[in-house]
Amino acid sequence: MRYLVLATDYDGTLASHGRVRESTLEALKRVCSSGRKLVLVTGRHLPDLTTVFPELNMFHRVVAENGALLYRPESREEKLLCEPPNPDFIKALKERGVPVSVGRGIVATCEPHQDTVLDTIHDLGLDLQVIFNKGAVMVLPSGINKGTGLDAAMKDLGLSAHNVLGIGDAENDHSFLLKCECSVAVANALTTLKERADIVTIGKNGSGVEEIIEQLLEDDLARYDSRLVRHAVWLGVRAEESDSNDGEKPVLVNSYRDNILVAGPSASGKSTAVSGILEQLAEHEYQFCLLDPEGDFEDFAGALTLGTPKERPDPRAILRVLELPQQSVVVNLMGIPIPDRPEYGAGLLANLQELRTRTSRPHWLVLDEAHHLLPSSWSPASSTVPQALETAILITVHPDHVSPSALETIDVLLVTGKTPMETFRAFAKIVGIPAPDGENIELKPGEALVWFCKREEPPIRVRTVPGKAERRRHLRQYAEGELSPEQSFYFRGPESKLNLRAHNLNTFVQLAEGVDDETWMFHLRRGDYTQWFREMIKDAALAKDAAAVQEAAKENGAAAPKESRDKIKEAIETRYTAAA
Repeated sequence: MRYLVLATDYDGTLASHGRVRESTLEALKRVCSSGRKLVLVTGRHLPDLTTVFPELNMFHRVVAENGALLYRPESREEKLLCEPPNPDFIKALKERGVPVSVGRGIVATCEPHQDTVLDTIHDLGLDLQVIFNKGAVMVLPSGINKGTGLDAAMKDLGLSAHNVLGIGDAENDHSFLLKCECSVAVANALTTLKERADIVTIGKNGSGVEEIIEQLLEDDLARYDSRLVRHAVWLGVRAEESDSNDGEKPVLVNSYRDNILVAGPSASGKSTAVSGILEQLAEHEYQFCLLDPEGDFEDFAGALTLGTPKERPDPRAILRVLELPQQSVVVNLMGIPIPDRPEYGAGLLANLQELRTRTSRPHWLVLDEAHHLLPSSWSPASSTVPQALETAILITVHPDHVSPSALETIDVLLVTGKTPMETFRAFAKIVGIPAPDGENIELKPGEALVWFCKREEPPIRVRTVPGKAERRRHLRQYAEGELSPEQSFYFRGPESKLNLRAHNLNTFVQLAEGVDDETWMFHLRRGDYTQWFREMIKDAALAKDAAAVQEAAKENGAAAPKESRDKIKEAIETRYTAAA
């Protein structure tokens, strides 16, 4: 379920004239019965609230005093979230004739006393802010508002604001509704709030709350998914339009419910596209768990890596880390033999499904080399595995080698390489759906073809969004990783007497130092090093350096083999080995 928490304002939203009607209370009880939690976010003082609203205990947390106080109804514990009011400030206001009510962290008055309040703050040199609420004037320490109060409540519950549906009506609700995954303004809300809300109800006050609760319980608000573009994930911009004067037209997927298959041959741009998606998720504080068989993502910024090439990742440790709502995890599977990975993956997926049922997190599950974790010969023994693949990204070179049970969950395909339409047709045959019409499209570097396979729409050519950390992540792969045979460099010599494979840059340097001068110069003069650096390592700057060395070697005579070796070695180590 996407919306695990319903957070609501009190006056003007849940309540009308300070009271909550019986039908609204019954609707709130149904929310609790569905397994969801309730959070009240109000500007009222807690003693006042408990007097007017005796049903307060049905809420799991209460944010009172406009974000200054957190209350746990079950245990009756209170936690002040800011400094208490300054006594000199209160004294000065009273001396200036301002009527005030003082809470644990808030000082409240009403219009038209706001100017006197602001003058007093200025005169005393205090770091305070004034917040308005339909005639009420509230004074709090700077940075304290309903939004920070909601953050504190979510942290206390061990949940994420991305799983919150928020409802409000007034100026002071802006800050907390902005935090929520979906924001709702009741019909009687201020115009400015309705303009910024994702949804505006037909009903006023409690009727509006009941209205949105009915929709929540019917379909988890899936009917409104297309409206939540502020949380959508960019797969790219339409390539045929990205260079026009009309501006970029993004191709979006929902941040919840959509499953993505990223497919294509090695070095075709898959990891670039995925890196861009992951950085979007991290930027918006969506939690992800990435299963990484090859160690390609172990240095991804913002995620904690568990497991090493020699150490099997402990599922218990993974789950403990994921209990922290904003902490994403990369699970390095290199320490697990390939034949054992499907069984390990199935066990971890079952554990992740239990966590998702309880917390709706991790928000995204990412499986790199999905054909290793979910091979076509494997079918899940438990129905929890397909459920655990909800809101997932599967990455593979061989989609036809991925379990059909996993492929059946896919909503969107992002395909790179020279034959994307063939990939679409192979996928469609496996899952038993009509394939899109059309011939293969010649994609430029940085482009992909996107197909929403459950819609009756043709594929879309896009320019993908590259990740800012893409270059950093590839340093280690090219320096120390295992490039495929097709990507490797081979020292063969003029008569092909040798067949020495360099599967990364470190191996290239080692072999370069050991091969005879004739072999080294044969490949240098042909431009083989320049071509490999440019086409397989995809480093134009390194290729340019190699071309310069090749040109200089023409004039260096007998010194050419040693000098050219040294210069190319220096260029590689400067750019890669030291950084890796």
